[in-house]
Amino acid sequence: MTSATSKRVLEHPARNEIRLEDVLHALADPMRLTVVRELAAGEGELACSDIDLPVTKSTSTHHFRVLRESGVIQQIYRGTAKMNGLRREDLEALFPGLLDSVLAAAAAESARDRAAPAAR
Repeated sequence: MTSATSKRVLEHPARNEIRLEDVLHALADPMRLTVVRELAAGEGELACSDIDLPVTKSTSTHHFRVLRESGVIQQIYRGTAKMNGLRREDLEALFPGLLDSVLAAAAAESARDRAAPAAR
């Protein structure tokens, strides 16, 4: 492998290395939860640039890295784009129902926020 190629490979935890506390930490941040919700709603993989976050590029990169290192997402390079996908199968095997429960709770919270913005 050339050094140019080796820089294009991103490290991911193996399924048996994914820890619940890391996944929960990753999902606890609103920006990272937004990324997960976008990936869950889409079909297949999305490029980082397809997910609009109201943060700087370096902060966005940090959030994607936390999600990848925790085992929530898989990232691979396709040309110059870094493509992202949920590791749904791995998460479901390790923590049955967790991802769907978090996504449902986030959707319910979002609906509550839209329905009663003045109540905050």
